[in-house]
Amino acid sequence: MRFKDRVVIVTGAASGIGRATARRLAGEGAALVLVDRDAAALEAVLAELPDGTTTQLHGMDIADESAVETCVAAALQHFGRIDVLCNNAGIACGQALATDQDMAEWQQVIAVNLFGVVHFTKHTARPMRDAGRGAIVNTASVAGIRSGAGGNAYSASKAAVINFTQTAACDLAQWGIRVNAVCPGLIETGMTRRVFDHARAIGKAERLGSRCELRRAGQSGEVAAAIAFLASDDASYITGQAIPVDGGNTASLNLPGMKV
Repeated sequence: MRFKDRVVIVTGAASGIGRATARRLAGEGAALVLVDRDAAALEAVLAELPDGTTTQLHGMDIADESAVETCVAAALQHFGRIDVLCNNAGIACGQALATDQDMAEWQQVIAVNLFGVVHFTKHTARPMRDAGRGAIVNTASVAGIRSGAGGNAYSASKAAVINFTQTAACDLAQWGIRVNAVCPGLIETGMTRRVFDHARAIGKAERLGSRCELRRAGQSGEVAAAIAFLASDDASYITGQAIPVDGGNTASLNLPGMKV
């Protein structure tokens, strides 16, 4: 029960890693502020939480700073505090070459994946500053570390999230606020489902995750476990870090077994 009497905001909570994070933290006693643009799907998450979990739901666009400010104010009014922020919401992009970029797509991806993180960090760090403590965990990606794991706009946005994690950690440490990121590898979520469905349809499901050292794809719950650790007091001396949760993908040249 590491999060008993703690209030946690989880963005992108209606699916994938965000949904798994909500379940994990609720199971450890957290009161939850769940955020997603799909308000109906948020309602479905409630059925998966332990009985007695206190929640507040916000169907909203995290790229809209005024909506973020309103959300944080409502959470403070209802709960009186915010202890943890899990910035998980994000969107993918196409695989267009650098010569064929759609700038409207770039703007949308950056607005959600980067500015959404910035907005929520800005407005939750203020009450955390007043409290003299807090933890922020951002969901970046291995695509922000090396190429080949996402389209150009998505990869750039996640690299920016990693850098913002580091600079924000330096800004906020003076008030006891820790800021870290997880960098998931290939995880089956709503965002990646088409990849998994295609592999299964053509009889190549066994190849999913074959280019990482553990030779398998990951599960949302495995990323949620890492997020819970970084958000908890167990990680009290960790800040400014971007931790891959990728089965060893970024530890090699994507050629499993080459070091054996």
